[in-house]
Amino acid sequence: MNRTVQAILLFLVGGVLLHAGVTGLYLRYVKAGLRPLVLVAGVVLVIAAITTVFYARRRPAGQPGPRISWLLVLPVFALVLAAPPALGSYSAMRTGTAVTAPRIVAPLPEGNPVRLTVIGYADRAVYDHGRSLAGRTVTITGFVAFDRAGAPYLVRMLLNCCAADAQPVKIGLAGLVPPVLQPDSWLEVTGRYTAEQAKDPVNGGAVPFLEVEQARPVAAPADPYESLG
Repeated sequence: MNRTVQAILLFLVGGVLLHAGVTGLYLRYVKAGLRPLVLVAGVVLVIAAITTVFYARRRPAGQPGPRISWLLVLPVFALVLAAPPALGSYSAMRTGTAVTAPRIVAPLPEGNPVRLTVIGYADRAVYDHGRSLAGRTVTITGFVAFDRAGAPYLVRMLLNCCAADAQPVKIGLAGLVPPVLQPDSWLEVTGRYTAEQAKDPVNGGAVPFLEVEQARPVAAPADPYESLG
């Protein structure tokens, strides 16, 4: 591969990273907090491509690269044209819950209902035993999944870094659950804490429940994942 091909590939990869960072496409691969690193990496690769072209023009031309080297461009275009869908119910119900290690539970803000993440509710329900949820109404958004018995869950995938290490956080739904639900459809539920719990059949982790008072379908959010920071 000669320097021209190297420069083109560097430029394309850098451009894809910048495109992913600006449009939000990067959220299919890594958590939201890594956006600055994605943008910086894109800028560095574009600068490296320009620098490679500059030095290539100052030196004698080398041997032309083999034509097959241009196939390296295909994965770059695939990142833009065929971005993978967000992980959903199939992965969630075959992976153990992420609610396995105690975490610090902060006080809830004032007002009802209070909006919580799926992991925020699960931590309070399991490790705080619902004390911080007493007398409170919460609103949570997630996608629908069903276990083998057909019981519905509200789920969100939790990222430590990227989609490759995603683990589900599952909340069982009780109370006024809509009679017709589809797997992977997104739902916003409002309800109250209940002491009911189940064990995740995959890893034995605790699965808390929510007593649903209201539920409505919503569009999938721009960032389908949750993270701890």
